[in-house]
Amino acid sequence: MKVVCEGIDLSDSVLKVVKACSSKTTIPVLECIKLTARNDELKLSATDGEISILKTIKAEVYEEGDICVPGRYFADFIKKLEGVQITLSSDGKKMDIVYADSQTSMQVLSADDFPKIDTEINESSFKVKTSDLKKFISATSFCCATDDSRPILKGCQFLINGDEVCVTSLDGFRLATINGKVSGSAGNMEIVCPARTLNEIEKMLPDGNDETEIFIQRGIILVAVENTVLTSRLYGGDFIKKDNIIPKSFITTVTVEKDKLKASIERAAILVRNDKNSLIIFDISGDKIEISSASEIGNVQEPVKAETDGKDVRIAMNSKFIIEAVNALEEEKIVLSFNNSVQPFICQNEKNKDKLYLILPVRTSNNA
Repeated sequence: MKVVCEGIDLSDSVLKVVKACSSKTTIPVLECIKLTARNDELKLSATDGEISILKTIKAEVYEEGDICVPGRYFADFIKKLEGVQITLSSDGKKMDIVYADSQTSMQVLSADDFPKIDTEINESSFKVKTSDLKKFISATSFCCATDDSRPILKGCQFLINGDEVCVTSLDGFRLATINGKVSGSAGNMEIVCPARTLNEIEKMLPDGNDETEIFIQRGIILVAVENTVLTSRLYGGDFIKKDNIIPKSFITTVTVEKDKLKASIERAAILVRNDKNSLIIFDISGDKIEISSASEIGNVQEPVKAETDGKDVRIAMNSKFIIEAVNALEEEKIVLSFNNSVQPFICQNEKNKDKLYLILPVRTSNNA
C-alpha cells in the first residue's frame, strides 16, 4: 500500500475514528485503525465490537492495499502533522510515514483479522431535525448509568409513536426524559442506544436545520454524516417504564430563577465535593429555598428567593445530580416539585414542559 494525502485531512479523520478503538481488550487488532487504499480514496475504520466508525478521505493512491496500524499511537502522531503532506507506505510488516524531509516507521498488523463492519443497515429508519437530535442527546445521555450491573441503563430509550418521540435515560438514582417530534419514520419503534454511541453521533452532527436519518436493522444502528459512517449495537431487553416512576401529583411546588439557584447550589457543592454523596440540603419554607451543606472543611447556608406553593419541605440530595438537571434547563425560571423528604422530586422549565428531570433524595438521619 502507498498513498499520499494532506495532513489536515488525515488528522481530522484519525481523531474521529480512533474513538472506536478498544482501550481494554485481549484482541490486538481491536486497538487498531484499519487503512484501506482504493480508487483515489483512503478509508479509515475502527471498532471495539460495540461501536464502529468509518471515515473516507481523498488521497493519491499509488498502491492499493489494507493494513492495520496501532490506533492511539497513530492518532497521536498524525495530529502533530496537520500542516504537511503525508506519504503512507507499507510492505505488510511495517508502515513508513514520510513528511517534509522526515520519515518514521511504525509496526502494523495484517488487515485479515480485522472484523467485517456491516454498513448495509436499512431495514427500518426514522428522520429527525439535526438540531433536535442534538438536543435529545444532550438532554438525556448524562443521566445514563456508567457501570455494567444493568447494561440496558447505559443507554437512552427512543420511543417513537407516529410523529412523536420520547427519549428517556436513568441510572437508578435519577431520570431524564424529553419529548419531541420526528419528521418521518417507518412505523412505531423502540430502541435503546448506548450513551457512548449517542455522544459520538452528537459530535458528528453538523450545525443547521438539516435532517438526520437513523437506520436500524437486527439490533444495529447506523448514522451517516457526509463521509463518516457510525454503526453500533443496540441494547436488548425491557427498559424501565418511566410512567411507573414519575409521581402523578405533588404537594409542594417551587418556582425560582435558574441562575440564582444554580449559583447557590454550586457554592454549596464546593465544600462537599470530596464526600461520597456530595450532599446538599434544600429547606423550603415561606418565600425562599435555604440551601446548605456541611463538611469538615466548613459549612454554607444561603437563602434563595422563590415562589412556593404547598407545605414546607426539607430534603437532601446529591449536588451533582441537581446541578446537571438545572444546567439542562434553559428558561429563566424553573419549577421544582416535591412530595416529601424521601420521595423523588422533579425539575422542569416554567413554561415549556418538554424536558423533565427526576432525582431521588438522599436519606439522612433527619428524614430516614
